[in-house]
Amino acid sequence: MTSRPTPRRAAAGTVVGALALTALAACGGSEEAVASGYDGAIGAVDLSDVCPATVVVQTDWNPEAEHGHIYDLLGPDPKVDAGAKKVVGPLFASDEYTGVDIEIRVGGPAIGFQAVSAQMYTDPDIMLGFVDGDQAIQVSATNPVTAVFSPLEISPMMIMWDPATYPEVEEIADLKDAGARILTFEADTYWRYLTGAGILDEAQIDGSYDGSSSSFVADQGRTAQQGFASSELYIYENDLPEWNKPVAYQLVHDAGYPNYKSAVSVRTGDLEAQSACLEKLVPVLQQGLVDYVTDPQPTTDLMLDLVEQYNTGWIYSQGQADYGLAKMREEGLVSDGANGVAGDFDPARWERLIELNRPIFAEGGIEIAEPMTPEVVMTNEFIDPTISLGY
Repeated sequence: MTSRPTPRRAAAGTVVGALALTALAACGGSEEAVASGYDGAIGAVDLSDVCPATVVVQTDWNPEAEHGHIYDLLGPDPKVDAGAKKVVGPLFASDEYTGVDIEIRVGGPAIGFQAVSAQMYTDPDIMLGFVDGDQAIQVSATNPVTAVFSPLEISPMMIMWDPATYPEVEEIADLKDAGARILTFEADTYWRYLTGAGILDEAQIDGSYDGSSSSFVADQGRTAQQGFASSELYIYENDLPEWNKPVAYQLVHDAGYPNYKSAVSVRTGDLEAQSACLEKLVPVLQQGLVDYVTDPQPTTDLMLDLVEQYNTGWIYSQGQADYGLAKMREEGLVSDGANGVAGDFDPARWERLIELNRPIFAEGGIEIAEPMTPEVVMTNEFIDPTISLGY
């Protein structure tokens, strides 16, 4: 593999993306969920009396380790619709049938890089969507969503650079003195925080990043670039013959931007009506994360097969999947956090995220819901505090 043919999560949860949400919402349409046909005995968790017959989930990218928690819920013999880029099967909780199906839809290129929040309002069949925390704040006045579960404790978003070219650079802030050009998606929000806080100069930002490795490689490491610590670090060292050496990096989280990445969310207006389902379902989501981390290979096998069948241009390997999960554990990207609970939110982090993004969105002419508090965009109401990853 020489490059990623399609941009990774381009313009999802972004300032510029928000300006196009209304137009995007006019595209597409509802897809009728297909039943799995599974009729086995229901186990300890019965969702059939409180949840939709098919729980439809819209992800924000192709199958990958960061999404293993949701694919882990698919039971035996799932049905794959390669054309529609979705899979449906019985929803299992720790190897037991819950009485309903789960349908998982691919995001990113499969939905024209539309923001997941917009897709959720385009298609009312979608119950759960993967929405970044800053995006939830951004669209709170137009397409409001409420986050109910966080599979990632820390966002994998990073800025990376060539340590041979910049041996003096140890963190993102050092790239300012080095004067390095930094490739980003123009519409992303995090870099606006970095420049607004004086960590980087806006003149350093090059918003032309398209998700491929070509510019980084062609510039022989003189250019820094955004990426995911759970993905690009492996790719650039192992899967790019024209580079194939390590890169250095710092997580954007560690530079002071505490975003929640790919938080599982519902439409805010549906929260009350779905509360009985969510009360039982969210603990299942938590346990799915624990089960995937504990025994990832069956789910990895499924995701690798799906990537091949979907054929979106996304290339994924066993090596990438293994590295992704190991890195997420090593960096605490997937962890219990300080309180020993899997998948909950820290309201103080949301308060900080709101504080950082309020002026960014105001400058971009984007109105957010007011008064804006963490409770507007997230809830721990359905989290089971007894479910833990154990680290």
